[in-house]
Amino acid sequence: MCDKINLLVNKTGPMTILITLFIAIGLAMDCFAVSISAGSAVKKMSLGLMFKIAFLFGTFQAGMTLVGFYFGLAFETLINDFDHWIAFFLLLFVGGKMVYEAVKNGAEEKTDYSSNRMLLILSVATSIDALAVGISFAFLNVSCCFSVLMIGLMSFLFSIIGVMIGKNASKLLGNKAEIIGGVILILIGLKILFEHLGILS
Repeated sequence: MCDKINLLVNKTGPMTILITLFIAIGLAMDCFAVSISAGSAVKKMSLGLMFKIAFLFGTFQAGMTLVGFYFGLAFETLINDFDHWIAFFLLLFVGGKMVYEAVKNGAEEKTDYSSNRMLLILSVATSIDALAVGISFAFLNVSCCFSVLMIGLMSFLFSIIGVMIGKNASKLLGNKAEIIGGVILILIGLKILFEHLGILS
């Protein structure tokens, strides 16, 4: 991830608002996909829960970027060897749990996305790439405050949209929506793992 950001900046010159926006949207895509899963899994999605999901995802994305920015290269050496494995196993666990419960229990029991524990697991899993981006920002002429705010805001907005899409999909697909949501989480975990292992360039 850091190499990709450095390559982008080197090709385009100084960091601009547009580039930061594109990076923020790119980071928000995992939040977007996970939010679709959340929206499809919750039988009665309240406005409060929707904003809670979006707030946590956006806060962790912004916070991880900030942590990476201030710890820089020293922090990269600590997490570089295993960060992708953490994200992979967290998403594999949650996604597998969703599929298992949907198949075993049908519509009777669903993954509890109102649980703070579940939301924190997903927030950490989807924000690890933001940590890597923050590390990259530490070595570039980037406005830390603007970048962090933009990343948090985009993740928040895309999470809201994702939950709404998932909620509507659940109405149309019923129990199958949670199975699809679980598979999405597993695929996101595999994508993160394969990218860091160099299988996907």
